[in-house]
Amino acid sequence: MGIGLGVIAGSALKLAGPAVQRGDLSLPNWLKPVVTPAIEEQESPATAVVNPPSSIDSLGRFETKQQLTALSKRWSDLAALQPDLKVSAFMLALDDGRYAELNPDTALPAASAIKTPILLVALEEIDAGRLSWNEPLTLNKAVVGGGAGWMASKPLGTRFPTYEVATEMIRVSDNTATNLLIERVGGREDLNARFSSLGLSATIVNNWLPDLKGTNTTSARDLARAIALVDTGEALSIRSRDLFREVMGTSVTNRLLPGGLLKGLGGTQGKPDERLMIKGYRVLNKTGDIGIAYADAGLIQLPDGHRAVAAFLVKGPFNDPRSTELIRNMASAMAPVLKPKPAPPRQR
Repeated sequence: MGIGLGVIAGSALKLAGPAVQRGDLSLPNWLKPVVTPAIEEQESPATAVVNPPSSIDSLGRFETKQQLTALSKRWSDLAALQPDLKVSAFMLALDDGRYAELNPDTALPAASAIKTPILLVALEEIDAGRLSWNEPLTLNKAVVGGGAGWMASKPLGTRFPTYEVATEMIRVSDNTATNLLIERVGGREDLNARFSSLGLSATIVNNWLPDLKGTNTTSARDLARAIALVDTGEALSIRSRDLFREVMGTSVTNRLLPGGLLKGLGGTQGKPDERLMIKGYRVLNKTGDIGIAYADAGLIQLPDGHRAVAAFLVKGPFNDPRSTELIRNMASAMAPVLKPKPAPPRQR
């Protein structure tokens, strides 16, 4: 009986539907459908999508917020042990703005550390479409430089693709490669103007590399800023940022900043890059060495994915081992503040 009555009632309602819609037939209240008022589209707090921060915010900024006074004092104490050495040091944790400094804006001989901001400007030219990564650059007498590198030994007129020039400038600190890039981006005056526009106020190229007299200058803050502007997205496109990191990762000299950091972490010496990688760290750095001045600056990636930039410059007597040892000791002192945060408990 229930099934039969259901079939009959359903058929009747189906037949009466059009008349109800026209208003020709009224249904009793118990048969009237319940209409749910329209609800504005609104997500509950539990499921609402929070707008992600901008790319620059999520990658950090070159902005100092909280000074690590203990580390700054430690650097000052280390430098005080060698009063005849001139020192500039700076470190910034990009994700939270913690920093330490010692004479961070003092202009000192840049040596080959100035090649990092030169790489930055060259990649800006690529982003602007004024330079191609595979554009050939021709060796000429004006740019041939002595010291580090192998390009100076090639015949005049030899052509090198830009990617090889940029890479060798960082990988083996080739001075001729550096001079080729300086010439290609417009020469020293144009390059210095670009440095100024990037906020690198102490960074100036006065002479071709190798500049053994130390007339080319920079500061620890400038070197750290040049690296940070790239990694935070404040300078360069994503593709050029990747090129910057790839090239910086080829540097073969790693005894100063990487070696010092490894020492502070308690790692055995040997090959600092490999030992640091085992511990979850990576340092993309570029050194400088002209005998009277030493430098090292790099991006430090921690095991938890956070990043920091650090730079050190020391000027002293020619080939004085105290200069390099001071850089290693200052880098070692950073280790306690550059340890990763514990991983959060796994969600089940």
